[in-house]
Amino acid sequence: MFVVIFRAEMNDKTIQNHHLSAYIMNIKSVQDILPTVCQPSRYLGSEVNVVRKDPVRVKLRFALAFPDLYEIGTSHFGLQILYHILNSRPDTAAERVFAPAPDMEDGLKSAGLPLTSLETRTPLGAFDILGFSLLYELNYTNVLTILELAGIPFYARDRNKDHPLVIAGGPCTCNPAPLSDFFDAMVIGEAEDVVVEMTEAWLEWKAQGANSREGLLAAWADIQGVYIPDLESRLPKHSDYVSTQRAFVNDLDAAPFPTNPVVPFGKPVHDRLRLEIARGCTRGCRFCQAGMIYRPTRERSPRNILDLADRGLAATGYEDLSLMSLSTGDYAAIAFLLARLMDRCAAERVAVSLPSLRAGTLTPELMELIRQVRKTGFTIAPEAGSQRLRNVINKNITEADIVETVENAFRLGWQVIKLYFMIGLPTETEADLAELVDLVERLRRLKGPKGRRGQINVSVGTFIPKPHTPFQWSPQLSLSESKARIDWLQERIKGPGVRLKWQNPKVSLLEGLWARGDRRLAPLLATAHGLGCRLDGWSDHLDFKKWEAALAREGIDIDDYATRSRNLSEPLPWDLVEIVDKDFLKAEWARAFEGTPTPDCRSGDCQGCGVCDFETVMPRIGSPDAMDPGGRAVGETPAPKQIKASDIFFKVRVAFAKEGDARFFGHLEMVNIFVRALRRAAVPVQYSRGYHPMPKIAFSDPLPIGLESRCETFDLTVSVSIRPEELVSRLSAQLPEGFRLLGCEPARTGKVRSEGDRIDRYRVTPPPEMLFDRNAIQAFLDRETWIVSRTNRKGKLKKIDFKAMIREMDLDEAGRLLLSLSNAPGKTVRPAEVLREIFGMSEEEIKQSRMVKMERHVQAAGH
Repeated sequence: MFVVIFRAEMNDKTIQNHHLSAYIMNIKSVQDILPTVCQPSRYLGSEVNVVRKDPVRVKLRFALAFPDLYEIGTSHFGLQILYHILNSRPDTAAERVFAPAPDMEDGLKSAGLPLTSLETRTPLGAFDILGFSLLYELNYTNVLTILELAGIPFYARDRNKDHPLVIAGGPCTCNPAPLSDFFDAMVIGEAEDVVVEMTEAWLEWKAQGANSREGLLAAWADIQGVYIPDLESRLPKHSDYVSTQRAFVNDLDAAPFPTNPVVPFGKPVHDRLRLEIARGCTRGCRFCQAGMIYRPTRERSPRNILDLADRGLAATGYEDLSLMSLSTGDYAAIAFLLARLMDRCAAERVAVSLPSLRAGTLTPELMELIRQVRKTGFTIAPEAGSQRLRNVINKNITEADIVETVENAFRLGWQVIKLYFMIGLPTETEADLAELVDLVERLRRLKGPKGRRGQINVSVGTFIPKPHTPFQWSPQLSLSESKARIDWLQERIKGPGVRLKWQNPKVSLLEGLWARGDRRLAPLLATAHGLGCRLDGWSDHLDFKKWEAALAREGIDIDDYATRSRNLSEPLPWDLVEIVDKDFLKAEWARAFEGTPTPDCRSGDCQGCGVCDFETVMPRIGSPDAMDPGGRAVGETPAPKQIKASDIFFKVRVAFAKEGDARFFGHLEMVNIFVRALRRAAVPVQYSRGYHPMPKIAFSDPLPIGLESRCETFDLTVSVSIRPEELVSRLSAQLPEGFRLLGCEPARTGKVRSEGDRIDRYRVTPPPEMLFDRNAIQAFLDRETWIVSRTNRKGKLKKIDFKAMIREMDLDEAGRLLLSLSNAPGKTVRPAEVLREIFGMSEEEIKQSRMVKMERHVQAAGH
């Protein structure tokens, strides 16, 4: 066994390395790594609404992989839709996996452990199908990270029947060429129906003996929207295969949509309920890939949206609701829909946001509706500063539209407006950039109520030509030219009330490389990954020098892919994918250089993009006709009774335990978990007043990550209509694993006792193969003082005496450390500090220790 040594002895490097080796040897599972990584709740898999199935009771195990960090992946609603569709089938179990952060990746590799799914901690290699969602080109190296950690060969040609089938979908597959060597199949287009057809084909293949993968791939190849990269070499009978038509969902109201989505832990990028109210956009912006590949516009009916909102809010406890589409303001019944949503959301203090808006579509009436709850973010995208350039890109808005929209926003109380522009658009000149500067200055001078000016945040990105757009033949700015134009804007966009941000041009250049890449780039990806490229979309992880080294090693000229102008007759790597008619794109390319706008076909004539057949594929525009005269959707249940201002409230104190995996939640994360659990449980809570009303809840002790407790409390102000025992019952049912409610009683009123008299008792279990040294305890007890230096948040050094704060220290019969520690404002010490200062433990050893707050003791006054 190893013995925890004195602080004075920790300079011995040999002993430190010995302890580190012991720590690594004791890691037997992912659970053992969790205490050592940042944000460990990313890897728990115990979120609200998660689905866990018994592997023995299903026929197909499907791992849904998102090649980015948990905070990004859980914000992608497409993954939630697939999770819902697959788990709705009794014969299929879908589980999730995300790209691990570097600390978790290092931990898995050091311990020789494979990457596992979240729900059942099953190694990815044990699944039948591993499906990746490809949303962003700079996630591509993360695909290889996941495969490597799973022990799955990168290239499809190197895998056999013992490996999962590896497939991909998402918008990036509209150019499947750069990654096609890594996948057995790729889904082009919208996956709701395709994933069901592929699942059923796999089940039939399995039932027939699963003799050869070629038979399954042949069956998949017959499904619209499925591209088999090695079709010609693997499946000779399909040698006439020339192209793949995208998959398409015709009716959003009939399409499956999750009413109980998984509620992520931590702080996901989009931490709210998201409802897709429409898909597709026919505005025709010539730079916009999404506007082309998701054509035509299909709207979900107001009745369906309202039903999904009611059910989704009840199942998640979210306090924010976002209406998603490429252009939410274009939704035909947007004013009607918002008015009905406000009927439901205002009383529940749920904020409604419209994240995707065009200048000119957000009228004062709409803004007045949104601000009834609270003002959410406000972003508009002029894209270009001059009207000439907006005509080139077919951004059919005027400067007057932009000014009027921002003016209305300031007048109604919004204080911060975000504007998004691109540099390097086709035909852009310095005069266009000068007009961009002038537009920002004009907007900066606009005033809101009482003559106050708002804040203008300007975001600039380099234009990246994308496949299946009229600008797919256009050159992208070189790295040096992008930097020069950003520097030019920096010199001119400044001053009070305006802030300029920009995307790193190196990121844009890499994105451009992969967006229009071909199959020759597959070895480049493997080489870049081998050199250590990871999480390239994150500024703190991107290492452009490693990419330059990989490009040099593979002999790839990045300018040949990104900054080169293409000829209209040149074959393109993505020509094998059928989405928008290529002749239409060529015509739009010509109209761009003429500066000729193309009208929106949803309100005018067909523009001949080739997407619609006008039998099954056509624009579908919703209307409020599904409402009865009372304004309630057909079949809709009445909204629950809301708390009235006249209700009587009282304060209760709830006792709870935070144990097991719950120790991996930070304090703010835990507060969020309880607040949303209260909403799901429909506990009538009183809210504060003011700009941002919050539930009246106060926790007694902000516990750090890694600390368990059996004696925590929080005070909550609730309506007298709910009994304490009912509150406990309803709230307990909504809490994730690791939280246990111990009781609820009316809180004491009057003056609260000072926290200065509180003593917290802890029990600490050392890591495996380690013991606490009794000599260290005796050395502490023999000292009159034990001074420790701390640095506060302001950087000031403060010295404290542990002898005055550690009331008791001993070992129990099992060798666990027992501590009684003072807990008062400015005079708090935690067990981790004791382990570090008294026992000289390393950070790894401290994190591997199990620390539990056993009880809290408040001394009587005067003692």
